[in-house]
Amino acid sequence: MNRHHDPNPFDEEEEIVNPFSKGGGRVPAASRPVGFGQSLDATVDIPLDTMNDSSQKQRKLADWEAELRKKEMDIKRREDAIAKSGVQIDDKNWPPFFPIIHHDIANEIPVHAQKLQYLAFASWLGIVLCLVFNVIATMVCWIKGGGVKIFFLATIYALIGCPLSYVLWYRPLYRAMRTDSALKFGWFFFSYLIHIGFCIVAAIAPPIFFHGKSLTGVLAAIDVISDSVLAGVRAIHPFYIRHTHKILKSWDS
Repeated sequence: MNRHHDPNPFDEEEEIVNPFSKGGGRVPAASRPVGFGQSLDATVDIPLDTMNDSSQKQRKLADWEAELRKKEMDIKRREDAIAKSGVQIDDKNWPPFFPIIHHDIANEIPVHAQKLQYLAFASWLGIVLCLVFNVIATMVCWIKGGGVKIFFLATIYALIGCPLSYVLWYRPLYRAMRTDSALKFGWFFFSYLIHIGFCIVAAIAPPIFFHGKSLTGVLAAIDVISDSVLAGVRAIHPFYIRHTHKILKSWDS
């Protein structure tokens, strides 16, 4: 028997079933990659520009974080220095719709002095209302033929008088009540007495000190009451003087 054509069992090609092929085809073993390292020989192309961009972004982010930490430490150091020096930072909270000043009687003024401080605040609001009323009355008088000069003067009185009264006597009184400073109390008494004198003169409004009818005082009201009742109504300065009397009376008690 001729055995030359007998298949050699060691020469048979091993077949592997590919489960992902259609029909379950077989893949010859000879087509598989031989060797342990051949499957790791594949290279992955990563652009160098992408790596450089990411490293630059990381460096920028680190620099930004370091700068923020530096600014935060600087701000904290300044706040600590201010706290040690005893300087108080007042946040503007009044009026609520447009804060321009700091005002918190209930939390910053001692309980025994809050009533007096509220009266002083009402007194300051009274002078503000007086000056605003003076602008309105002089505007009506100007429309009735009194001249535009008195209106401009009344506007100047209001623009200067409102902030000046706050700076000269109300804010010193507020700080004096809060800190119990004798120096601030002395400044308040000095400026407030001058302010009372101005209000008395303005309530009379003699033509010696003021031009024409730029202040709606008693004498100015007498001159124009026959022409216009609204323009001739005298100023509400006596209302302010009554509040001043209440403050001084509460202070003496």
